[in-house]
Amino acid sequence: MNIPTPPAKLIVVMAFEGDGEGGMRPAFEPREHQSEQRAKIEAGSLINTYPAVIAWAREARPDIGEYGAPEVLFSFGPVPDMD
Repeated sequence: MNIPTPPAKLIVVMAFEGDGEGGMRPAFEPREHQSEQRAKIEAGSLINTYPAVIAWAREARPDIGEYGAPEVLFSFGPVPDMD
């Protein structure tokens, strides 16, 4: 009998910079964190360096490719849609 793995929480911080054409692009690869509080602290520390910053979390079961809806923990500036 297979017992499903309980969902983990994926917690990520991303920052964005101008792309030179009026849009925004990621400033670096998404950074994973172990806690929502730590992600919020890092995101807050980035607002003096980048024009847009977001920290978000969602439940994830990467072993079966299942991800929950993202929950925004912190947002600053014109963060692009994350489709």
